[in-house]
Amino acid sequence: MAIETEPRIDAEAYERLALDQPDRKWELRDGVLREKPGMTAAHNFVSIKLGYALMSQLDWSEYQVRIDSGRVFRPEATYFIPDLFVVPTAAVTPLLDRPDVLEVYEQPLPLVVEVWSRSTGDYDVREKLKVYQRRGDREIWMFHPYERTLTAWRRQPDGSYVETLHRDGVVTPVALPGVAIDLATLFDA
Repeated sequence: MAIETEPRIDAEAYERLALDQPDRKWELRDGVLREKPGMTAAHNFVSIKLGYALMSQLDWSEYQVRIDSGRVFRPEATYFIPDLFVVPTAAVTPLLDRPDVLEVYEQPLPLVVEVWSRSTGDYDVREKLKVYQRRGDREIWMFHPYERTLTAWRRQPDGSYVETLHRDGVVTPVALPGVAIDLATLFDA
């Protein structure tokens, strides 16, 4: 029988901590705190370039992009800071005049993205992917900046996910009509 040695905190305590320490990137997995580590230049390059590509194609009155900011929530006291996600503007607007409220989204999102890093790659696939799927996020992307690949998981009508590996070409997110991401352009400096 496993013995829990890490102190657990609830959602309310986590949100207070995250607001009180804005310079730290705290995540919470089943009530256990974890700080998101710093990332490499390749990791940040892909996140920022993808964010720019999405922002330039989306109608901001409909969708907004968050890059390494904002949180997604799953009951069981789990909060993650995805490397990037797209959120409907209608979900953001009520939070804009609330300096006392942490930016958190519980509803399923059209696109959640993680970029592989040596420090978090296994954790992202092993832990975060499962949570994003249980949340019902429409599409989940995992970029590998060194292998220059994108693995996409797309939610099906029955709630299952279909996994596709992309090595080149143009990828279109299913929930974001009119958006197209050219992988060659994305990975080239």
